[in-house]
Amino acid sequence: MRLQKMAKQDKETYESYAKDMFDNPPAGPMGVHRGARSMASRALPYVIVVIVALLAGLLFWGVYSGEISNLRMPWSAKEDSSSSVSTADKADKKTDDTSKDAKTENKKSEDGKKTSTSDGQSKDASDANQNAEQNNDQNNGQDAASEQSVNLATEIRVVNATSITGYAKSKADALTQAGYTSVTPSNPTGNVPSQTVVWYQNEADKATAENVAQTLGISNVQQSSGLVTPIVVVLLN
Repeated sequence: MRLQKMAKQDKETYESYAKDMFDNPPAGPMGVHRGARSMASRALPYVIVVIVALLAGLLFWGVYSGEISNLRMPWSAKEDSSSSVSTADKADKKTDDTSKDAKTENKKSEDGKKTSTSDGQSKDASDANQNAEQNNDQNNGQDAASEQSVNLATEIRVVNATSITGYAKSKADALTQAGYTSVTPSNPTGNVPSQTVVWYQNEADKATAENVAQTLGISNVQQSSGLVTPIVVVLLN
């Protein structure tokens, strides 16, 4: 009996059992039994490590040198370029406007200076001409007044109160040479003053008396009443 059971068991095979999930494994090697990898797949980790190291070094250099702020992404190059061009154009335009404004201010300043100088010169010239005209008018007025006041036909008496003979005659001749037409030398007939003097009787004869005194070199001119002639010259030593 026992032998029959053992013979029966020996006859049971793989197909004698019901199949389950373990009877249908996936195709290909599994676990540690992997197939050979390609060269590219084996070199990829090293390439990644090198790239990361380069990027880290570049980042460190940029931070250390300060050039990281100048880095631009490829997609921002065009925008930065146009922005730089626009900024440069604005700067050039602003410079041109500043130059134009400076030129305009300089031109205005030069025009103002020229106008001021021209006005000042014109005013100075006008003032000088006005002063010259006033001086000429005054001189002409003085000359006219002097010519009108000095009467060369006024009767003049020259009295010799000195001990010099012919002294009154010489002074009378000097007045005649100066243009006076009515000059008479004489001797004193009454009281004489203490110094040489030119007397005149009326205010209208004052200018003539002063001119007579200037002609004879006499500084003392006085108004007096009761004179025989309008002007009397008394000569003393």
